[in-house]
Amino acid sequence: MLQAARYGAEDNTVGGIQIVKLIDHDNKTEVSVLVSVGNNAFDMKVNGKPVFWSPYADIKDQKAKPTMLGNPFLAPWANRLDHDGFKFDGKEYPLNKSYSNIRRDGNGLPIHGLITYTDRWEVKEARVSGEAAWVTSRIDMWKYPDIMAHFPFAHSIEMTYRLSNGALEVETAVFNHSNVRMPLSIAYHPYFQVTDAPRDEWTVRLPAASRVELTSKLVPSGEKKPNPYTGAVSLKGMVLDDVFDGVNGDREFSVTGKTQKVSVVYGPKYPVSVVYAPAGRPFICFEPMTGVTNAFNLNAEGKYPELQTVPAGGVWRESFWIKTSGF
Repeated sequence: MLQAARYGAEDNTVGGIQIVKLIDHDNKTEVSVLVSVGNNAFDMKVNGKPVFWSPYADIKDQKAKPTMLGNPFLAPWANRLDHDGFKFDGKEYPLNKSYSNIRRDGNGLPIHGLITYTDRWEVKEARVSGEAAWVTSRIDMWKYPDIMAHFPFAHSIEMTYRLSNGALEVETAVFNHSNVRMPLSIAYHPYFQVTDAPRDEWTVRLPAASRVELTSKLVPSGEKKPNPYTGAVSLKGMVLDDVFDGVNGDREFSVTGKTQKVSVVYGPKYPVSVVYAPAGRPFICFEPMTGVTNAFNLNAEGKYPELQTVPAGGVWRESFWIKTSGF
């Protein structure tokens, strides 16, 4: 246990389930990170009230039967690919079907990358200061044949959860160890809720410039249209599974109940957001993304020149912030 006047960090590892809890005493905010299942910040509470959604009452269920909840990380591709492979710099990189670690959506497309539920993250440091509490974990993707078989770019990822002044910063650093540049398509898929009003009474703000047109398989067609959702929008009767582009730096997506509000502030290297709010489910996802769904292949087709890359021997780094009020 680490304690400063305002902040604390605790290692609550029990029965092989490694959990690091960050505490902001003054703002009555706690964040728990499930390191051993995807390094997922599965729980954030303000005044004892939940910010992240989970279908499980006991986190042991997430270890036994992992599902999407909390703040899942998607890599080395975000959301869907349009086939079992991707193209980059004139080369085709087929996925290796001899490995069983490819997840698929209802249409059979590869989805959400390879490490959403992995136990391969290692804590590098957990610290507190007078300004924050944080934990940094790392995964060396290059060490694992079942990752390199699909995405043969040697790289490592470090993720830092930093709790300060009641806000949670999620910082990601990608280190390219390859001697060639590496395509980048990563994202987070956080599940948010407000508990002081039913879903149909929630309002959202989706401040993006454009909405990306999707095919029937929820893959971008390469076309965009102006964002139809301006100002505050009621979720009543709405179903969202949309990709938004033109999320310039410091844009703030939010969901509000009666008084509770959860906001996600996007750093400038997250120009895209998927917003997912299915019918009848008490959550909404604001997903910071480095590029649109299927960014690798759309770039190869000349339909998405904005694909980000990491130079040989280089580092990519960006953050997004989760803020709350009214809890």
